[in-house]
Amino acid sequence: QVQLVESGGGLVQAGGSLRLSCAASGRTFSSYAVGWFRQAPGKEREFVGAIRWSGGSTYYADSVKGRFTISVNNAKDTVYLQMNSLKAEDTAVYYCAAKIIGHTVYAYWGQGTQVTVSS
Repeated sequence: QVQLVESGGGLVQAGGSLRLSCAASGRTFSSYAVGWFRQAPGKEREFVGAIRWSGGSTYYADSVKGRFTISVNNAKDTVYLQMNSLKAEDTAVYYCAAKIIGHTVYAYWGQGTQVTVSS
């Protein structure tokens, strides 16, 4: 059974940085992609970025490109979301999710972690 557990959220001032972690367990993830999503109060969930577990290709939403970086630590089965130059509009609950490469739907989701950026 796949489990994803996010951590690292918190309160940070605008312009600051945070690193979120997504610890994965339950299977070998070499054929998976892991995505990060976020949902702000009253808004729809939006895609932030994704990474192929094997090979490390990354994809980012335009709103975070150049500020956020996704990486994988295979030894720890953990995916990271490094967030720099944070803005108030980055405030949201951040989720990691996993899907088999080639599939449309992210089948597995973590519980989310709150990121609050004060201006």
